[in-house]
Amino acid sequence: MAEEPVLCEVDARGVATVTLNRPHVGNAYNGALIDAVIDTFARLERDAALRCVVTKGAGKHFQLGADLTFLDGLRTVSREDNREFSRRTVAAIRGLQMFPRPTIALVQGGCFGGGIGIAAACDIAIAAEDALFAISEVRWGITPAPIVPLLVDRIGARNAGRLALTGERFDAAAAQRIGLVHEVCAAAELEAAGARIVDHLLMAGPEAVAITKRLIEEAVDTPFDALHERIIEEAASRRHSAEAAEGLASFREKRPPKWYRKGD
Repeated sequence: MAEEPVLCEVDARGVATVTLNRPHVGNAYNGALIDAVIDTFARLERDAALRCVVTKGAGKHFQLGADLTFLDGLRTVSREDNREFSRRTVAAIRGLQMFPRPTIALVQGGCFGGGIGIAAACDIAIAAEDALFAISEVRWGITPAPIVPLLVDRIGARNAGRLALTGERFDAAAAQRIGLVHEVCAAAELEAAGARIVDHLLMAGPEAVAITKRLIEEAVDTPFDALHERIIEEAASRRHSAEAAEGLASFREKRPPKWYRKGD
């Protein structure tokens, strides 16, 4: 039986775990994995009870970028077929970046090329202290074009420039310094670190979280003046929401809000 390139489980709290599942090749992406990522997140987006998504890699590595055997095969197909694969690759990264609920990347082992794109597309990224990173496409005579705009946004043009032009490897501490990951921990503690972030997210009002995430993404590309009235309206309207009433009541009564679901 062929492997499922992406595994997905959703627990009773509404927490999804998405696992890149090609461990025999370090979860390197091919067409099947890209399509599975697109389909998985499209399906999760339709789940009204979903609260957040944890993305990780099966086996030793998070994601080693492109499957070079697969890419070599693309040299024999038409330019339009190559363009179509590039469109799907961009759609996978963009779909993860714009996913309406919070996303967390747990990075272990190698995180190269498109794997860095996945980590950067997530709202929160945590890396094991022995993780290694590289934007290595230029080493193979190709470019990281699908993830360049995201990298410039997340780590700045200067950092993206050096790392994407040289293809050099860098460690988890450097990834944290440039803002690619938020936290570095021992490899044995990676799952626990992710669980703590999930618990924080579950304590937050789900509607407020979704609105805040959308505002953050819009603020990246939208001048303040264009958002001025919108942010005033969002702030004012939320104070009259049922979610705000419950959140403030939980504060006064010193209890968890009703939307909180504690893990096992």
